[in-house]
Amino acid sequence: MVLSDRSIREELASGNIVIDPVDIDDIQPASVDVHLDRQILVFRNTRRPYVDVRKSLDGLTDMEEIQDGIPFMLHPGEFVLGSTLEHIELPSHLVARLEGKSSLGRIGLLIHSTAGYVDPGWKGHLTLELSNVSSLPITLYSGMKIGQLSFSQLTVPADRLYGDPSLGSKYQGQTEPSPSKAHEDFTFNNFYRNFFKYKNHE
Repeated sequence: MVLSDRSIREELASGNIVIDPVDIDDIQPASVDVHLDRQILVFRNTRRPYVDVRKSLDGLTDMEEIQDGIPFMLHPGEFVLGSTLEHIELPSHLVARLEGKSSLGRIGLLIHSTAGYVDPGWKGHLTLELSNVSSLPITLYSGMKIGQLSFSQLTVPADRLYGDPSLGSKYQGQTEPSPSKAHEDFTFNNFYRNFFKYKNHE
């Protein structure tokens, strides 16, 4: 069940959903608009010949900041990481879905590739996977509307929330664009725990 604007306002008023800051005018019929923060994580592709998912991305990215009134220029084919201005928190009985604004999609700006799903228990700013699939550069301004969050209710509250130590949640509490931590899935303990779990189910 997707929450309507009335239900979203009720969940915000009760504190079950936290969106900080939030403007009542950003609440749409079944979603809430979110905005782009200042920090942009830029990939320096010349520093490595390829990305090895087993290794940390340290040294492959630089953090840049969008200045007031001065846009960040996202060039055709370029991929960067941004962040929502808003801090988001979800309760145990709700999940959220992050989608791009239709107006931005129509000029070739995509805001996520795979990271559109927000688990129950999430706390933090959302990292945006920004890519320009058009043939012209696109300007990004700090504070601009960048996406929208919709909320759905679970059949029953989740037993384990995002951030539970047993889940290995990598991005809980993030306050700025966070690079991939996929390499943590290849640590000795994680790799072999999952390997033997799979073998035991064969």
